[in-house]
Amino acid sequence: MEWVFGDFDRRFTDLSTSNVVILPVPFDLTSTGIKGSANAPRAIIEMSRQLENYDIELNTEFYTIGIHTLQPLSNLNTSEEMIEKVYKTVKNYIKDKFIITIGGEHSVSIGAIKSHCEEYNRLTVVQLDAHADCRDTYMGSKYNHACTMARIKELCDVIHVGIRSLDVSEFEIIDERNIFYAQHIINYSNWEYEVMDRIQTRDIYITIDVDVFDPSIMPSTGTPEPGGLLWYETLSFLKKLHKNFNVVGFDVTELCPIKTNKSPDYMIAKLIYKMIGYKFFL
Repeated sequence: MEWVFGDFDRRFTDLSTSNVVILPVPFDLTSTGIKGSANAPRAIIEMSRQLENYDIELNTEFYTIGIHTLQPLSNLNTSEEMIEKVYKTVKNYIKDKFIITIGGEHSVSIGAIKSHCEEYNRLTVVQLDAHADCRDTYMGSKYNHACTMARIKELCDVIHVGIRSLDVSEFEIIDERNIFYAQHIINYSNWEYEVMDRIQTRDIYITIDVDVFDPSIMPSTGTPEPGGLLWYETLSFLKKLHKNFNVVGFDVTELCPIKTNKSPDYMIAKLIYKMIGYKFFL
């Protein structure tokens, strides 16, 4: 397969002229529940070929800012090795490009965020997720996908959004002021502004675990949880984040493709394209 996001005029996919770089990381060594998120980058890129180039909401074609897709990282034998390779790859492009990392399991975010934290003096990570992912260790590893945000909290501030599943041990490191449970979001119309009020930095990074979405629209994930966010409320929140802060990068993780249902794969390709539009055309 050719690793090119979207079916765009090739003049807008060359690395030298692209503002955006997409990094595929097919890794799911520590995944629990249903494995298969290593197949997500391929599935997302394949379905991105079905995207309409024109966006109705913003009345423009986003691909014109240039979107280049890197070859997927390979020979990822351990979590530590994967995180280091992601970190070094992002580091290589971060000064000149806007970088989007596609997992794979959520632990692929650690290397990408580490690089962004070094590039930006003060950074807040906004996590959209069904799970807090704040266990210090899980199944003998500090880099299990269930420990992702615990490692990231060692690097910078974190705001958790859409959470609806926790282990009791996670309460020890979570700041209750910075966690917005899904039930809170559903019952409170001003939740978006409350989240933004908690962000204390101009620069933010967004990490999205696709299980933040309700299983009715996102069945393709290894650890689904009922009661998640829907499409338009998520886009509304992401749009506000882009309008009010400087989004310096983002990742999308934990898609677990289902061979007989390609709709969720397309949904994530669409989400990535929409976020590119919010970054460059708002």
